[in-house]
Amino acid sequence: MPNTDAAKRALRKSERKQVLNLRRKRELLGVIKDYKKTVISGDTVSATEKLSNVFKKLDKAARINLIKKGKASRLKSRLSKRLVKTNVQENS
Repeated sequence: MPNTDAAKRALRKSERKQVLNLRRKRELLGVIKDYKKTVISGDTVSATEKLSNVFKKLDKAARINLIKKGKASRLKSRLSKRLVKTNVQENS
């Protein structure tokens, strides 16, 4: 338990930040999950639109240090490949 007033304030602040970060992370994961469902369903037009929204969310998450920059880049690459792979399979 914190002893000083400053430490007590810091604890309250970190608890508030934790709640906010969890909310943001859940929202990010929800957007990614929605995109993956759209890709699996085969709706490439809608998936392309959702991909830009996913990219926007990932970039924002990396900028505010919710996730690391490399992870955001890796996810963007993998999600893009998933859409391209689906397009190739449909055209074959």
